[in-house]
Amino acid sequence: MALTGDEQRIGLLRQAIAACRICRDVPAKGIEDRLPHDPRPVAVLSSTAKILIAGQAPGLRVHESGIPFNDASGDRLRAWLAVTRDEFYDAAKFAIAPMGFCFPGYNAKGHDLPPRRECAPLWRRAVIDAMPQIELVLAIGGYAQGWHLKRVDKERMTDTVFNWRRSFMVNHGVRILPLPHPSWRNSGWLRRNPWFETELLPVLRQSVDSLIR
Repeated sequence: MALTGDEQRIGLLRQAIAACRICRDVPAKGIEDRLPHDPRPVAVLSSTAKILIAGQAPGLRVHESGIPFNDASGDRLRAWLAVTRDEFYDAAKFAIAPMGFCFPGYNAKGHDLPPRRECAPLWRRAVIDAMPQIELVLAIGGYAQGWHLKRVDKERMTDTVFNWRRSFMVNHGVRILPLPHPSWRNSGWLRRNPWFETELLPVLRQSVDSLIR
């Protein structure tokens, strides 16, 4: 079966992203800030999916497997969405494109570094423009919310998620639903903000269900 024009464009973009080595070869802050390991861009692009999962950057386990959200955070995210693993990894249902495609490494305290600053300026607009069929963006974490919502830097992630109706209840265009990162390090945040489970999760699950089934 011949590929459609959209599928061909997605395929070429996918190949270009997979070949990207800018964070190793031309780092934004100079060669001393180069990625300390070989890049492995991780993204799932789709010409049919109506939902885009916009995360932050892959962790070590995802870097090793090449499968996005293939970790405990992914388990929690799939529970939030009320989808199976097979549904989650069906590119006809979900596109997955983090703000940084490669694992950025760890800081001195052993925490994941922020997404590489070279990635979004180079790739983000091309990725979004290549998937005009997207109807819902799940903006996970502050970096994704900053880009997709043009969030003011001083606004806390908690405030952005609490005010989710501002970007979700729109009359036209792509709806954006801000979410906290599903890391287990955020378990305390979830306990302190029970409205997330009682108010936002039901809307999230209903929206996902209506778009994938």
